[in-house]
Amino acid sequence: MNGRVPTDGGILYDGNDVEDDDDAIETSEGVPAAPAIEWAENRNEVEGLKGAELIQAFVKRLPNGPGVYRMFNEDGDVLYVGKARSLKKRVNNYAQGRGHSNRISRMIRETANMEFVTTRTEIEALLLEANLIKRLRPRFNVLLRDDKSFPYILVTGDSRAPALYKHRGARSRKGDYFGPFASAGAVGRTINSLQRAFLLRTCTDSVFETRTRPCLLHQIKRCAAPCTGEISNDGYAELVSEAKDFLSGKSQAVKATIATAMGEAAENLDFERAALYRDRLAALSHVQSHQGINPSGVEEADVFAIHHEGGTSCIQVFFFRTGQNWGNRAYFPKADPSLSTAEVLSAFLAQFYDDKPCPRQILLCEAVEEQELLGQALSEKSGYKVSIQVPQRGEKKDLVDHALANAREAHGRKLAETASQSRLLDGFAETFKLERAPRRIEIYDNSHIMGTNAVGGMVVAGPEGFVKGQYRKFNIKSTDITPGDDFGMMREVMTRRFSRLLKEEGKPDRTAEIAEDAAFPAWPDVILIDGGQGQMTAVRAILKELDVEDCVTAIGVAKGVDRDAGRERFFALGRDSFTLPPRDPVLYFIQRLRDEAHRFAIGSHRARRKKEMVKNPLDEIAGIGPTRKRALLTHFGTAKAVSRAGMNDLMAVSGISEAVARLVYEHFHEDAAK
Repeated sequence: MNGRVPTDGGILYDGNDVEDDDDAIETSEGVPAAPAIEWAENRNEVEGLKGAELIQAFVKRLPNGPGVYRMFNEDGDVLYVGKARSLKKRVNNYAQGRGHSNRISRMIRETANMEFVTTRTEIEALLLEANLIKRLRPRFNVLLRDDKSFPYILVTGDSRAPALYKHRGARSRKGDYFGPFASAGAVGRTINSLQRAFLLRTCTDSVFETRTRPCLLHQIKRCAAPCTGEISNDGYAELVSEAKDFLSGKSQAVKATIATAMGEAAENLDFERAALYRDRLAALSHVQSHQGINPSGVEEADVFAIHHEGGTSCIQVFFFRTGQNWGNRAYFPKADPSLSTAEVLSAFLAQFYDDKPCPRQILLCEAVEEQELLGQALSEKSGYKVSIQVPQRGEKKDLVDHALANAREAHGRKLAETASQSRLLDGFAETFKLERAPRRIEIYDNSHIMGTNAVGGMVVAGPEGFVKGQYRKFNIKSTDITPGDDFGMMREVMTRRFSRLLKEEGKPDRTAEIAEDAAFPAWPDVILIDGGQGQMTAVRAILKELDVEDCVTAIGVAKGVDRDAGRERFFALGRDSFTLPPRDPVLYFIQRLRDEAHRFAIGSHRARRKKEMVKNPLDEIAGIGPTRKRALLTHFGTAKAVSRAGMNDLMAVSGISEAVARLVYEHFHEDAAK
């Protein structure tokens, strides 16, 4: 489903089941897709109408049943997505024009078209509404802006020696998943401690299958080395079982078992083995000490608390699974300041669980709108009873109060950072004589070693700081660039970036007024280039060639004398190069932007270089999978030895037929393939 305006003036979606669903809309899980039925007889009635008059024209044809409605402006952008127990009554309220807030009145005035979906129940309407809001991101809805999936710990179940991995996304691999964790860092720290506690492998299956001797992790007592048989299959399976028990909340039983084994080893004077158990116990204690509060009476729950101040809201979420605290995360949803905290929290919850597993218990700091309906919807979607509570006393109330205190603190930090960022952007505009403070700054830098594995990095900053979801890396692809030619690399990066921007967004209108609730722009107001006059000449040539030189302000930042920070020179069009006072806050701000671009570019380059370094020539041969690759490496020892082998030698390897041997031989001997 998209946000364009239908040519017939409106579409009514019928919820009845049909055999042919080619026109069915996409919906969230648990909401049936419904075929689109054109509302052709209403085309003339709504043509040329807008606002309340248009809405009134639609009301005449609407049913009294539940459903979802969407409002569009003249450009076809979705303004608002809402659900109703009775579509007719809800939409008719908009047409009355009385008792609306300024936000709703503005939305009604901009409405140029509407679309509707009827559902069988109000629960289906609620789930579909949340799904559409997340995908269409309407301007007048409460929007969940940071919606990254949560990381989990995966103990695989499709290998003779299960591995311990960090996992995001769909649970397509067989195994046991534990979480969610609030951040990737929390998962990394936990896995690091679990390695010391249970000695489970973390290597990939391909590495595991090709090992001929234990790796360094076994030497430093982080892995039991099942790859080379340093531990029996039964012994490793026992370690896996203990790890699962610990992650399932049976931590005390696991620690008691290990403590008993340590005591028995000490009594038998096997002090080396006793020391191993001691280290494992210490690792388990380290995991639990980093989990903060671990409630005894809450087995599985998510705790939500909201704090509103200064026209913005912060929602703090704590995750408790198997009686353990798996971390917390702060969210700052985009919402109209006139909305109550209950309204914001209600809209947030529906979107939050649209694509995430839901716990059996949700604890809130205050009651939300349609709380019972939301609980029924989440229960139907999850397949088990989901309870939504506002605790008034006891341990659960303490958890909610703790989350609320964290929400206040996070909100205070966010306000301070936003105010500071706003002042810096104003100072930036004054320093470089811009008409207004930039809303989007893009910073570019290149990274390479003697021209190899060259990468261009782009980081983005705005009124709320760095926008990491907008970062981009450019693998330098041109073969015409002389290795180490920074000017040529920057020309390629600029050409690719702005050619695509023109194709996808068109040229921006810099004369248009910017609404307070406008979305984060796709076009940059300013681009900062890590380089001097030479780099700026190359960049401006590309901008002029693409006819976008008036759409963006390009500024060069050259390293100071002796490359000292604080002595940078700036290059802007129409001005001589200049420096800023050593303690100027704008100078510190620009240094921070440049350092972030430098960090991102170097990190991207290192990742590309590492990938090239570990690349095996056998991976490039179509038809050579892990089994044949392992057989070849076991037989010859190295890929280089494989490349020198003759046909008869290759055919002597178990599992390598004449056809496969010829494939390998011709890959390494170009003359043989002619």
